[in-house]
Amino acid sequence: MGKRAVILVNVGTPGSPSVKDVRRYLSEFLNDPKVIDIPWLLRKLLVNLIIVPFRAPRSASLYRRLWTDKGSPLLVHLNSLVNRNEDWYGAMRYGNPSLAAVLHHVRQKGYERITVFPLYPQYAGSTTGSVIELVNRVTVKWEPKPDIDIVKHFYSSPAFIRPMADRIRAASEIGFDRIVFSYHSLPLSQVRKEHPSCNPGTCGCDEHMTEHGTMCYRAACYETSRLLAEELGLGKDKYLTAFQSRFSKNWLGPFTDDTLLSLARAGAKRVVIAAPSFTADCLETTVEIGEEYRKLFISAGGEDLIVVPCLNGDLDVRGILNY
Repeated sequence: MGKRAVILVNVGTPGSPSVKDVRRYLSEFLNDPKVIDIPWLLRKLLVNLIIVPFRAPRSASLYRRLWTDKGSPLLVHLNSLVNRNEDWYGAMRYGNPSLAAVLHHVRQKGYERITVFPLYPQYAGSTTGSVIELVNRVTVKWEPKPDIDIVKHFYSSPAFIRPMADRIRAASEIGFDRIVFSYHSLPLSQVRKEHPSCNPGTCGCDEHMTEHGTMCYRAACYETSRLLAEELGLGKDKYLTAFQSRFSKNWLGPFTDDTLLSLARAGAKRVVIAAPSFTADCLETTVEIGEEYRKLFISAGGEDLIVVPCLNGDLDVRGILNY
């Protein structure tokens, strides 16, 4: 079979919460055509002249709220996963340690098999798809070329669902009115691009898994919610699926902030919120949900927003790979 290397890949992090480092990180991230899929020149002008200059200072202030004595939590949790296994490596799609550099390092080590494991439970072109594109670009001329396997999704793996459900169960022991499963939103244009013959608004994947669903982000998110609800023994009236971190109304919804406002205004006092599209706590879970959404929910009449921690360094990578 040959010796195998496993490369765990997360989205990335700036080297520090300084404006300079955040600007560098955002520039690399947002210039990826998989992330902003508009014509090249328009993307360059939009990202480098408008988005990054104006967004970097605000993002840097958010990263300062997230940063710990050990550094970026995303990198800390990645290292905690890889450090316990001799043939495992950590990489970031954007920033350092870069995926391209780690791939070259692994090649020099002479591994005959490489498993690339993007830490995104649900497939999306802008996340896992971008990892696949970079791996193919880096390795296309390798001779000899090792066997390369890329994990496209793992949302349905019991090794992911059961531990995540355990965390939700522990967080909800004191009681709750609703559980909200919150996923990172995507532009609707990207969701449609994955299956252009099917309208994601009318395909029914919010009610049942569809034929194209495993590679459809929307379908996979709703299926993740159903699998977690089944593991937790939740009826349909006890949980909701929503999407966060959107930049416009043309992103995948319903939106998490609107959902929390509606729940509070309808009399919900205690809501548990979990983020099953993230495997490690980050800006979106710690700051956006844990600080901003909690404040929003309480200001609208709620009493407590209970945030479920991500699996972080406890993600059962080996169990998922063996599933």
